[in-house]
Amino acid sequence: MGGCASKDKKDKVVDGDAVATDNNATENNTADGDKATSVTAAGETATTEANGDATANAEGKEDTMVDAAVLTKLEEGFAKLQASNSKSLLKKYLTKEVFDNLKNKKTPTFGSTLLDCIQSGLENHDSGVGIYAPDAEAYTVFADLFDPIIEDYHGGFKKTDKHPASDFGDVNSFANLDPNNEFVISTRVRCGRSMQGYPFNPCLTEAQYKEMEEKVSSTLSGLEGELKGKFYPLTGMDKAVQQQLIDDHFLFKEGDRFLQSANACRFWPSGRGIYHNDNKTFLVWCNEEDHLRIISMQKGGDLGEVYKRLVTAVNEIEKRIPFSHDDRLGFLTFCPTNLGTTIRASVHIKVPKLGANLAKLEEIAGKYNLQVRGTRGEHTEAEGGIYDISNKRRMGLTEYQAVKEMYDGIAELIKIEKSM
Repeated sequence: MGGCASKDKKDKVVDGDAVATDNNATENNTADGDKATSVTAAGETATTEANGDATANAEGKEDTMVDAAVLTKLEEGFAKLQASNSKSLLKKYLTKEVFDNLKNKKTPTFGSTLLDCIQSGLENHDSGVGIYAPDAEAYTVFADLFDPIIEDYHGGFKKTDKHPASDFGDVNSFANLDPNNEFVISTRVRCGRSMQGYPFNPCLTEAQYKEMEEKVSSTLSGLEGELKGKFYPLTGMDKAVQQQLIDDHFLFKEGDRFLQSANACRFWPSGRGIYHNDNKTFLVWCNEEDHLRIISMQKGGDLGEVYKRLVTAVNEIEKRIPFSHDDRLGFLTFCPTNLGTTIRASVHIKVPKLGANLAKLEEIAGKYNLQVRGTRGEHTEAEGGIYDISNKRRMGLTEYQAVKEMYDGIAELIKIEKSM
């Protein structure tokens, strides 16, 4: 079975059907910050097309050798990364020893190589992280690289640690963070899920994308009550519907250069879609970065309502669609920053006094393991003094604990803002 990266480059040459969909998303649609890499040069595409897919040898066994063209690209990319001033976690942990140990390895089922994992970080030296898992097995096969990056990003989650069992806790325990609507503009809690039995984006075929979309669409159409709504496929989307979704800040676009480099946008827009409930407070993205991105949101600071809605939705969907889960890493996702609980609880918050001293704002947020970003997500400015602040840790703690960190941190920021 051929490696995902080479397979994708071949598909892109043949199909060439990348259709960008306009987007105005309030939060950057990589959903969790730090991303990884970039698309390969056209010349390399031809080489990999000729050589990339592993083939069965004369004895009928799968070829486990890494293609020569892939090795060349790895060596060249590694040399450039080492010579760069990149601050990525990839550069920090991809030592010569680790590189040499992993460069000839492949995942057993999909034949993913080290290049499939790190090509985004090799091409985009401004990546925060720089690595993705093309399939679930990559977390094990390339553990010498993934483990230290996971430990660094997730606040000391060591390779000997085990993520706790899923626990959403008491969904009624969170109050409204800002009952007088002075500071919090909106509240959002989301999680990512991968469907059992399918690889991640770089290894998915077009048929699998369509099959997954059908499963997701039929599952979501069965939701009732507050979650009841409609599924909108991106393929063949009516212009009026598209404009409405843009106006609502719901529509996601084809991935940024980090995701494109990681081969996460194959067969776009096939198999992609959006579901939202009638109240527009519950949203599901199908096959954006993860198989499923489940989102609960509303205006104001009532985290309790938002969290309760998300938990209800996740439990309802899981009754119908089995999710990929690992005993050590928790829920499995394409990007290692989203492993574990996969929970990102965030607010858009206006704190002009604290915001006047960004270093102080970030210092206070850091004490509660919170991440401060611009209004529209990572790498954006705070428009009108409005920041996107969320929990950073997703591993080594339960879903409830992850949301509680955000709750406690935001409550403290509001208290300090009021006292200034």
